Amino acid sequence: MAQVQLKNLEKTYNNTNKVVHGLNLDVHDGEFMVLVGPSGCAKSTTLRMIAGLEEITAGDIIIGGQRVNDLSPSKRQIAMVFQNYALYPHMKVRGNLSFGLRIAGRPKAEIAAAVDNVAAILEIEPLLDRLPKQLSGGQAQRVALGRALIKNPGVFLFDEPLSNLDAKLRASMRVRITDLHRQLKADGSSPTVVYVTHDQTEAMTMGDRICVMQAGHIMQVATPKELYNAPANLFVAGFIGTPEMNLIDGAMEGGEFVMGGQRLALGGELHGRLSNQPNQAVLGIRPQQFSLVSEGPALRAKLVNAEFMGHEVYMHTDCEGHRLISVVGAAEFEARAESDVVRLRPDPKTIHIFDKSDGRNVSLHGGSSIAA
Repeated sequence: MAQVQLKNLEKTYNNTNKVVHGLNLDVHDGEFMVLVGPSGCAKSTTLRMIAGLEEITAGDIIIGGQRVNDLSPSKRQIAMVFQNYALYPHMKVRGNLSFGLRIAGRPKAEIAAAVDNVAAILEIEPLLDRLPKQLSGGQAQRVALGRALIKNPGVFLFDEPLSNLDAKLRASMRVRITDLHRQLKADGSSPTVVYVTHDQTEAMTMGDRICVMQAGHIMQVATPKELYNAPANLFVAGFIGTPEMNLIDGAMEGGEFVMGGQRLALGGELHGRLSNQPNQAVLGIRPQQFSLVSEGPALRAKLVNAEFMGHEVYMHTDCEGHRLISVVGAAEFEARAESDVVRLRPDPKTIHIFDKSDGRNVSLHGGSSIAA
């Protein structure tokens, strides 16, 4: 195991195009850290700098307490799993797994035992005498994982390893990778993991903590639960969650949020925390935190479309020119959505208010988990 630390890490191309802006991040010993963000946010560039495949412009990378800026990838205690598997096509699975140990000059008996052990862990024993072209996508990915695992590294680096798989296989491999990490942790040999993905479902289901990135900056580092319940800013709020959070422009007046001709009363505690905040604001409500009601205080909205998802319905509505998505139970929808106009009541304990000028979540109390 090894801690990974990024200190004021920067990357600039051609002396003019800065793509990584002073990142500071601590990945704990044995932690499963996910870097997530949209395409072009520099998450893969950051991972490649950790691996030594990309030169850094400024800052430091520290692995296991050692500054590794000038060390080659082979001397950084790391193993990397790539998006395209990167298996040697002319070698059978057994040869792919053992290649790194053979290059290192390990004894034949030790190599054979290591191959058998990794093959058993990943359940790929029947594949050992096949060539990569004879493997399915999921099998090839397990072999790539085994080739990294057999090195017994201090740090595992994953660069969007599941993006080439279909949805069902991605879900299966997510479970397999996280189960493997837990198994190794229980055995006392869990490596530190830095995992890059653009898929927030992977991030939320796999990571101990998640680092959300945008345009080469860290927007927030937190557990999946903290990101969902307490997004630090508008970007994180809109990026994390399926369906995404409803974000509505409006203004604060007294203890109410005003949007067009409608007003939403805020709870006393929330109102008290926002008494000194600017008037222009953005209201954030997650779709799952609406209730469909027939009377009492609520937002009135016109039903535009309803997507039946089995036990629940995704309601697409128009509220004062804003498209709102709400998730309600199928029985609740059938019982109460009798007209084109519906009444949506948000849970007041889950409302977020964002400063429109800088995107900060000003409704959080006790501070937020931004940065690491």
